[in-house]
Amino acid sequence: MSTASLRDAQLAMAAHLRDPDRSPAPAGIEERRLKIYRELIYNNIEGFISGGFPVLRSLYPQQAWDELVRLFMDAHRCQSPYFLEISQEFISYLLNEHALRECDPPFMAELAHYEWVELALDIAEDELPAMVGEVDVESACPLLSPLAWVLSYRFPVHRIGADYRPDSAEQPTYLVVYRNRQDTVGFIELNAASARLLELTRDNDSASSVEILATLAEEMQLPPAQLHDFGLQQLEQMIQLGVLVVR
Repeated sequence: MSTASLRDAQLAMAAHLRDPDRSPAPAGIEERRLKIYRELIYNNIEGFISGGFPVLRSLYPQQAWDELVRLFMDAHRCQSPYFLEISQEFISYLLNEHALRECDPPFMAELAHYEWVELALDIAEDELPAMVGEVDVESACPLLSPLAWVLSYRFPVHRIGADYRPDSAEQPTYLVVYRNRQDTVGFIELNAASARLLELTRDNDSASSVEILATLAEEMQLPPAQLHDFGLQQLEQMIQLGVLVVR
């Protein structure tokens, strides 16, 4: 077989495995063997997606879910060869390529992203520095943990499940999803001000808590004293939880 013929056969085989109903298999391959490959490829990919997005999976009947996985397999071209990164590729597909079907909820991409963030933090290799003694929150230089992601969604993704499927977005949802020092992933629902407060600590290398709160007060057009006490309480809580670390 020439190089060109081999390549054509490989492409035909790959197309058949992605979408057996619309792409015929290369000639000369026993159906029994084809069936094994079809099931192996689909079950592996579907298993990683179902495992990475259990809430999203729970919202679909079997046929609609199988169709979604098939659409992903057929339409998306993965940039990574690693099975562990299939979840990230699936997110890319939903955000950039997937056209919503009648059975797809309007929040599907946001819900999938939220579930992926939890998975990404769970397997991240970063580690939090240990807490050392008492922290003077006022003078401390708070810094957003590399294991904390401040997120904004149109839908309340942390509440969605089989018993709650909103049809429309009413107001933005702000969350920080983080992994603590016990390597447990959790989340905190925020308001716009507390989300902005955490964003001000991102890449912070010198500003104290008081200075950060003063910046926030200026942005909100409020007297600094109005945010001082409550803001320090929030920063202290975030430090204790591991959302923030101090320099």
